[in-house]
Amino acid sequence: MKRVLITGAAGFLGSHLCDRFVEEGFHVIAMDNLITGDLKNIQHLFKFKNFEFYHHDVSKFVHVPGKLEYILHFASPASPIDYLKIPIQTLKVGSLGTHNLLGLAKEKNARILIASTSEVYGDPLVHPQNEEYYGNVNTIGPRGVYDEAKRFQESITMAYHTYHGLETRIARIFNTYGPRMRLNDGRVVPAFIGQALRGEDLTIFGDGSQTRSFCYVDDQIEGIYKLLLSNYCYPVNIGNPDEITIKDFAQEIVKLTGTNQKVIYKPLPTDDPLQRQPDIKKAKEILGWEPKVKRIDGMRLTLDYFNRLSSEELNKSEHRDFLKS
Repeated sequence: MKRVLITGAAGFLGSHLCDRFVEEGFHVIAMDNLITGDLKNIQHLFKFKNFEFYHHDVSKFVHVPGKLEYILHFASPASPIDYLKIPIQTLKVGSLGTHNLLGLAKEKNARILIASTSEVYGDPLVHPQNEEYYGNVNTIGPRGVYDEAKRFQESITMAYHTYHGLETRIARIFNTYGPRMRLNDGRVVPAFIGQALRGEDLTIFGDGSQTRSFCYVDDQIEGIYKLLLSNYCYPVNIGNPDEITIKDFAQEIVKLTGTNQKVIYKPLPTDDPLQRQPDIKKAKEILGWEPKVKRIDGMRLTLDYFNRLSSEELNKSEHRDFLKS
């Protein structure tokens, strides 16, 4: 049985990756310090013999006994409400954490895939964004702690590939949504759905003309899985190119939830990107991958998940405090 280490395992994407690798028959070693993750996301896996969990911060030395074939590094705050609260930890997990895991991969002769992000492109001057675009990032702005952590992560990963011959993979992940997102994490999909279900006005930052491209989590996990098992070592965009303005998306949520909320507007946060749309030519050509789940279908599945949450979870104030800041 092949063994895989998944960091950030109790988070949104990490937990879905754990599901996939358990289903594929791997022995999954899950690791998370639970600073933003939640054990509820993986508690259904504890009954399996091929699943184990370590409560550990990968910014500190990482030791895993026995062999490892694969490492997937998904430990990192990924939403503005998180990385603006814990900027130092965000930088450390992208730098020290990545360094530790690359060292572990070298020791174990394991292939490692790191979770990069479309945020490496910053507020892009090229549209749609392809992998050859270097980005437009404010290194000292509030979002720089996340953007630069991911850019450094890519650089050190390629250095290990070039100088140590390590087998590396880099997934540039665009906006992804689905079950297990946190309603209070500040990202667009859970923010709008949470506000609609609580009967609050939907908050748009800026004039709503900025765009996003949303990929359902099952499609994202399939792309990541294919990239890990491919022979391609350079960054690959994994996302859905179906672009929509935030204003139009807000109206979709109102219609989907059957609510009648107003849409209100607040100032756009510093360095918030105005456009997001992945160019996925490489993913199509190299991985034979493209997203299959239509936004309306994925949003219905996501809404069903949020509808099952308790009233206590639905009314957590953390997200609303963030909106007021």
